[in-house]
Amino acid sequence: MEFKQLVDTAEKWCASNPFDLIFAEETDERRLDFYAEPGLSFYVLCPDTMSGGTDNFHVWSESEDCLPFLQLAQDYISSCGKKTLLEILDKVLTSFRPLLGLPDMEEDTFEEYHADVEEEEPEADHQQMGVSQQ
Repeated sequence: MEFKQLVDTAEKWCASNPFDLIFAEETDERRLDFYAEPGLSFYVLCPDTMSGGTDNFHVWSESEDCLPFLQLAQDYISSCGKKTLLEILDKVLTSFRPLLGLPDMEEDTFEEYHADVEEEEPEADHQQMGVSQQ
């Protein structure tokens, strides 16, 4: 994908969340840098298959505090199949939601899904193997 298209995608993504695209560099790394208050930063290295570069995205942060929150996106990138920039940015946003003061969307979905599932009560009259009840 053309780097300009990636930049456009990143800018559109930023318009709907607290992150800003603060730097876009095509020459050396095809790198997009993002920042949001309170001091959250990360960058994405974009694939460059046309010049023999990497064919996968890479997400990282120079902030030690942010790195653990990028694990979800890193795992997603390393899973099977090609990923889009938008999919990766959405995974990063999901990871940073608690730090941005946004509700955690995945937990809400999990709770709604499991709200309809009835838990079975364990039966009290089951005898454990090897133990006689007298």
